[in-house]
Amino acid sequence: MDDNFSDIPIEFLKGVGPQRAELLRNESNIYKFGDLLTYYPFRYVDRSKFYKISELNDDLPYVQLIGKIIDIELLGKNTSSRLVANFTDGTGIIELIWFKGIKWIKDSIKKNTLYIVFGKATSFKGIFNIAHPEIELANDENLKIISSLQPVYNSTEKLKSKGLDSKGISKLIRQLFNHPDFYLHETLNKNLINNLKFISKREALINIHLPKNFEYLIQAQRRLKFEELFFIQLKILRQQYDRKNYIKGYVFDKVGNYFNSFYNNNLKFELTNAQKRVIKEIRFDFKSGKQMNRLLQGDVGSGKTLVALMVMLIALDNNFQACLMAPTEILAIQHFNTISKFLNGLDIYISLLTGSTKSSQRKIISENLQNGSLQILIGTHALIEDNVQFKSLGISVIDEQHRFGVEQRSKLWKKSSAYPHVLVMTATPIPRTLAMTLYGDLDVSIIDELPPGRKPIKTIHKYDSSRLRVFGFMKEQISKGRQVYVVYPLINESETLDLKHLMDGYDSITKEFPLPEYAVSIVHGQMKPADKDYEMDRFKRGETQIMVATTVIEVGVDVPNASVMIIENAERFGLAQLHQLRGRVGRGNDQSYCILMTSDKLSTDGKVRIETMVKTNDGFEIADVDLKLRGPGNIEGTQQSGVLDLKLADLSKDAQMLQYARKIASEILNDDPDLNKEDNLILKRQLNLLNKNRKNWSLIS
Repeated sequence: MDDNFSDIPIEFLKGVGPQRAELLRNESNIYKFGDLLTYYPFRYVDRSKFYKISELNDDLPYVQLIGKIIDIELLGKNTSSRLVANFTDGTGIIELIWFKGIKWIKDSIKKNTLYIVFGKATSFKGIFNIAHPEIELANDENLKIISSLQPVYNSTEKLKSKGLDSKGISKLIRQLFNHPDFYLHETLNKNLINNLKFISKREALINIHLPKNFEYLIQAQRRLKFEELFFIQLKILRQQYDRKNYIKGYVFDKVGNYFNSFYNNNLKFELTNAQKRVIKEIRFDFKSGKQMNRLLQGDVGSGKTLVALMVMLIALDNNFQACLMAPTEILAIQHFNTISKFLNGLDIYISLLTGSTKSSQRKIISENLQNGSLQILIGTHALIEDNVQFKSLGISVIDEQHRFGVEQRSKLWKKSSAYPHVLVMTATPIPRTLAMTLYGDLDVSIIDELPPGRKPIKTIHKYDSSRLRVFGFMKEQISKGRQVYVVYPLINESETLDLKHLMDGYDSITKEFPLPEYAVSIVHGQMKPADKDYEMDRFKRGETQIMVATTVIEVGVDVPNASVMIIENAERFGLAQLHQLRGRVGRGNDQSYCILMTSDKLSTDGKVRIETMVKTNDGFEIADVDLKLRGPGNIEGTQQSGVLDLKLADLSKDAQMLQYARKIASEILNDDPDLNKEDNLILKRQLNLLNKNRKNWSLIS
């Protein structure tokens, strides 16, 4: 697309104007000609076949007819009025019925004129009808357009009210192609086009909107999907190359007293082989003189925090400070308590900074950060406030990073005179295809084994009708000294959702598990922080045997004695959330259980989610299924990442193409990292165009 043509504001397209332009901007993010050209159809309808009325039956999909209206009549009154036209093609008669837009349709339709009609034919008392059919004059131009694959575009009620339904959007796109200044330049080099047997960019864009036939449509999709994935990979791999070649990192070449004292005196158990491997990978980064930007993936309970602590101790041994940022106060406090316990007896100054930290304490933290005596700071978003300045920040650890916006994460970089090393941690396993796209410029480490002695959690599916048996199982586990979580999707009853809710559940459970034999805690998001902490502490200390909660316990609650997790209306939770909730148990050495309670009626997706959870504890397998069910836009906070701007490609379906696009991009950059060879200038130009007006957050994961 010619840059100038692509950048023309959408209101200057014939048929748009100021009002429609405002709607297109607000409803569909279409600001310029280029946005409209890449507003792709989400499906196509085959309009190549004309049916005879005599051929119709109830099993047919949408049908297309050609014929004449022989009479038209307005029936009923006021709200029950409808317009009925009898339509014939000589082989029979069918009724065309309209309930909306009656006056306009009645005035515009002419009898005994040849029309093309399209819609779903249904029979009532032996007579076929089509409600709200598409109807066009059967002139030469319309016959040429309609007798083909018809694109179907996403629209909204507001757009439709201004004539911009799917057909209206299609008309605008035709105006683009007919525009006197319409021009498309090529975006891939000749080598790629020839080697991969692609059609041209111009042909691809025309045939994605107005396909000549199925074969051309497939070729257009193949070309445009590859291009989307290829330029994402080219951008990511160039960023990785720049980071590794141009950004210096602090050299931590010493493993000294802090690390060794902890390892020899405070570590009471053997590290897993996976933890040892990850620490070696990070130590290699520390010695390289390049800035580390590493993603650490590992399931709940796999020991990521311990690895983070040990690499922070290496920073301390080299006279640098370290920080760990968590998304919630609960999680930050848990990290602080865990790390403080690990460091007990060692002469290390560690502090906690959250939104609740008093101003007097903040002042002390600020002073000691700047004079260098405060060595490890753990906290929430409070760490990125302007007045938090380090003397020598050597490593930033970011936990559950997808909960932070990129701009928030970038602020951590300004806390140091040079770039600190960055370790990004997540307990939400990321499918390989998503990791390659979202985090393709990061080095990836995976902790893929649990600490010794941990038993896999047994996951069981039960219907509501088995509730009494589940209560019996809870009593059996409590009699063995164990504790139980019961999680609900809602706090109070909903008028619109037929779901179990926490308050009703709390009443049922306290009746079934009465005082003084049993005690029940309750925790939800509408409670005051102090009340929530009080209830959680009671459960942690073992004063209550059952915790009734909403998903506030998804992260940040660590009670090794809790061995049963019951999730009500489990079919209403996403797979990633179910997996996180299940990870709240299985943290001790006892056999743990996760019981998924559902209604008797399950949707197809709901059934797949429940079956997946019962079948496997493998977070990566679960993440792959989640990607297929939900798509990439809703996983790992990718909507706010700015990276996954995919209009056509689908990471769950196009994984093979993604890997191939990455391979090709890698080969090109290995040969020509700056894309300065003549054949690659076209790629460089397109990459610069795509990056135009976008902030570059590549250096901050």
